Amino acid sequence: MGELRVETSAKRVRAYFGGELVADATAPRLVWEIPHYPAYYLPLSAVRAELKPTGGTRGDGVVHDVVTRGGTAPAAALTFPDSPVLGDLVRFEFSAMDEWLEEDEPIYVHPRDPYKRVDVLSSSRHVRIALDGVTLAASAQPRILFETSLPPRFYLPLSDVRFDLLRPSGTRTQCPYKGTADYWSVEVNGVVHEDLVWIYRSPLPESQKIGGLACFYSEKVDLFVDGELQDKPKTPWS
Repeated sequence: MGELRVETSAKRVRAYFGGELVADATAPRLVWEIPHYPAYYLPLSAVRAELKPTGGTRGDGVVHDVVTRGGTAPAAALTFPDSPVLGDLVRFEFSAMDEWLEEDEPIYVHPRDPYKRVDVLSSSRHVRIALDGVTLAASAQPRILFETSLPPRFYLPLSDVRFDLLRPSGTRTQCPYKGTADYWSVEVNGVVHEDLVWIYRSPLPESQKIGGLACFYSEKVDLFVDGELQDKPKTPWS
């Protein structure tokens, strides 16, 4: 493992599996293994579950099963005993745990980056969304979500969206900053474009202002702001 960015967090962090407390840390480390977001590494002294070595490795890490009275999470923990930085820490696979808490509030998908900010601002800019020459939505009362390192997202009232073109989708995604999103596909000229629109019906507190509003992937539609066609952003969803 190369040079890592590591910071100590002041938050109390707990992880649960099988109805049991796996770890309870008051000095967790945030480790940026990849540039987009950090992972939690917890002191081994904060671990309450059994870490059972599997005999396997993952990169420089030693793989462990996480064993509680409620069950076993296979290959759900990594330790780095030879690392001068991470040697006394353990990383639990975020998705392998049943629940994560920062203080007494649940977190989702991955730890929130303390250097990432989400701002939601009301606007009177006119926004029009089109696809293959067909207008999908038009509104003069968008709320614009500005999220660090991502393009602005325009959330529109449902009354300004052409519901006759939307098709239900079973897709759901989670965001650590906004919550759980439900999706619609869009049918235009007989062609169905999958999962083009999403909505946060009950967003997390910092994103409450987008609750019940619809947002289109600006990477995949034509976005006009005050009559001007915007360039399609380049993102992982392009």
